[in-house]
Amino acid sequence: MASERRLQRTTPPDRTAVRARAAVAVLFAVNGFAYTNVVPWLPALKSGLGLSNTELGAAIAALPFGALLTGMLAGPLIARWGSGRASVAAGVLVALVLPLVAFAPGWWALALALFAIGCGDAWMDAAMNTHGLRVQQRYGRTIINTFHAVWSVAAVCGGLAGSLAAGTGVPLPVHLAAASLVLLAALAWAGRNLLPEERGGAGADAPGEPAEARPAGAVRRLRSAAGALRGAAPLLLALSLLLMAAGAIEDSAASWGAVYMRAELGAAAFLAGMPFVACQAMMTVGRLTGDRLTDRFGAVAVVRAGALVSAAGVAVAVLLPYQAAGIAGFGLLGLGVATLFPLTLAAAGAVPGVRSGDGVAVVGWLGRVGFLVFPPMIGAIADAASLGAALWTVGAAGLLAAALAGAVRPRPAAH
Repeated sequence: MASERRLQRTTPPDRTAVRARAAVAVLFAVNGFAYTNVVPWLPALKSGLGLSNTELGAAIAALPFGALLTGMLAGPLIARWGSGRASVAAGVLVALVLPLVAFAPGWWALALALFAIGCGDAWMDAAMNTHGLRVQQRYGRTIINTFHAVWSVAAVCGGLAGSLAAGTGVPLPVHLAAASLVLLAALAWAGRNLLPEERGGAGADAPGEPAEARPAGAVRRLRSAAGALRGAAPLLLALSLLLMAAGAIEDSAASWGAVYMRAELGAAAFLAGMPFVACQAMMTVGRLTGDRLTDRFGAVAVVRAGALVSAAGVAVAVLLPYQAAGIAGFGLLGLGVATLFPLTLAAAGAVPGVRSGDGVAVVGWLGRVGFLVFPPMIGAIADAASLGAALWTVGAAGLLAAALAGAVRPRPAAH
């Protein structure tokens, strides 16, 4: 498996790289903590606004729809302003919009707020992963899974914070306003410690252009990037489908875990948030060990095995109608899906001939179709049959991801 061996570090990382690694970890923490504060409140929002499962699923789908509609702007934003500045700015947008969820007077307002969060999340996701890959290259060894592990830890914290607030009667506006302030403070620190931006923007191929040549240079870079994307279209499509399946699996705990526990298993408010917490906690375990497993067995084997474990988790949650089994099943799902997102995005950022930011942005954008399609589809199936029956579609996504695992195999660089 020589083609899948880890990056070989030749020198210890310098102080700038160490600070940048911490700053990127903070970016992932902000991204993981933000929306997950809302997840345990979804049953309360559903009942408070009088929504059906289909309406709730459609409102939730506004988040990935915003990401899908505007996500392709991430590549140009990264190229223009740099991955660091773009990720911080997008994080600020998410933090400022988050409290608006609490004041939604109806379905349309909830969907609009989630749409805006989706836009910021898509830009931040692409930018922070691109910057993380820059830091990984500077380190000379695999660290991308660790960043996603930080995301999972932060998501657990967000889910726990939301569960505790919902369970103890803290008003939703107070809770989300406090979360927003924490996020803004973290972003301010991270912005001062990221890697210096490359001249001309991340991934610019002509950083030394004189000022008078920049317009022509920008057009040339745009044409070059478009040509590279067309040439790599089959691989990018396979990676996008894999990320779509991974997104559907990962999102199921956030969008439907609490509703499944309340509606199907009769769980109390605090326990209703536990499938999401269990999913994120086990995802953290998987990501903390993911770098070592990837270096040992290769990305393809790790992705394929994880996808199958996720499908098994769905089976446990659905076939054993007990609250403990529901929590355990979603935990197993989280363990399996742990490395799918980071390894797929890392592969997208290393497609031969394609700028890292463009590859991540394109695959991330297409992959968000899963976040858009699956919530309303599951909601519609749940209304027609049951939520337990609808969750089998998540198991099918796990099988699809296992079939597409070969797309993450490292390719030799183009010459």
